[in-house]
Amino acid sequence: MEQVARRGYLETLEDLRDKNLIKVITGARRVGKSTLMAQYRDMLQAKARDVSVLAINFDEPEYRFLAESGWKNVCDFAMQAVHAERMNYVFLDEVQNIPQFEKLLEGLFVHPKVDLYVTGSNACLLSGELATLLTGRGFEINVLPFSFMEYLELTGNKENTDRAFADYIRVGGFPEAVKLAGINENYSFQYLQTVYKNIYENDIKKRYKIHSNLSYQEVINFLADSVGSPVSPGNIAKILTNAEKKIDNKSVAKYISTLTDSYMFYRATRYDIKGKQHLATQEKYYAVDTGFRNALLGKELFSDEGHLLENIVFLELLRRKNQVWVGKIGSSEVDFVARSGNGTKYIQVSQSVKNPETLSRELAPFDKIPDHNEKILITADYENGSRNGIRQINVVDWLLGKF
Repeated sequence: MEQVARRGYLETLEDLRDKNLIKVITGARRVGKSTLMAQYRDMLQAKARDVSVLAINFDEPEYRFLAESGWKNVCDFAMQAVHAERMNYVFLDEVQNIPQFEKLLEGLFVHPKVDLYVTGSNACLLSGELATLLTGRGFEINVLPFSFMEYLELTGNKENTDRAFADYIRVGGFPEAVKLAGINENYSFQYLQTVYKNIYENDIKKRYKIHSNLSYQEVINFLADSVGSPVSPGNIAKILTNAEKKIDNKSVAKYISTLTDSYMFYRATRYDIKGKQHLATQEKYYAVDTGFRNALLGKELFSDEGHLLENIVFLELLRRKNQVWVGKIGSSEVDFVARSGNGTKYIQVSQSVKNPETLSRELAPFDKIPDHNEKILITADYENGSRNGIRQINVVDWLLGKF
């Protein structure tokens, strides 16, 4: 399998090139942050052979001694490689290995001929923490697993896209998981379980006090099993306690926070469409990847295909640089309110609307929306068309950018 160019992220990096910002690349472990940086370096050097590039991965043995010598020595080392006459593109990978790394970044950032790019493990970049430390100077670029188009490019399975999409729902888009699934899907799920254990042991337990490993696992299983459903810490605590798995809502809230901080789950808050205000209750959570979610649960819930479809649409909206909320209109709900530079869209997601009652239920919230922004119904049905100004689109066609 060939390497896939992460074109959307590369375009973002190119847009931000030479801007007076530290580009902070974040995301779950093993989504390909370091690979993305390498691809962008190659792109820069392909455009101009004399471009000045300095790349340091502090996980590599040849640079580990440098990281241990202190941030000032690293800064001096980098400055010796900087050319005074032209822009220098400096890439620092696994920067958390340097004590007081933020001082290093500040030292390099102030140089007028340095354009700085940074990645690190979630232990130092949890939920944009580094971007917060560098307020006004850092720009966070959050990397997700492969999109469906990228999945097709990696696997080469472009002839039967429906079959490929079914595989994509099961396996997801973590690069190594996709490669392993080409050998045996069981290897893929075992790999994703290992990724989770790595995140839990290295990013979560080392930073947060987890009162009970068992309780934590119950919360993550509950969240994974409830993607696309409104939840609250209080409700989760009540349900688990009633099932003789006692836990208080404060612990649940803390555990959920660690899961979003480590990019295993993404939060979608509610938005009152008519009142034009954000609501603080009954949020929804979506897994970083459907394959990752399946590996966490240790099973594939085929009866939950509707919510898995919703999860995939949510992630794709993020990839397309949308802000995404769950819409509320009166007593009804719209799956997503998506806002980008191209305006606002209202989106409903359903596995199938061939049943007239299901179709009526999915369309009903649209009728209550007073504005004239675009309304889209995304389904797994093959039918594409328009229903009173509401576009119905097949999910595979939508993911492939045909609409």
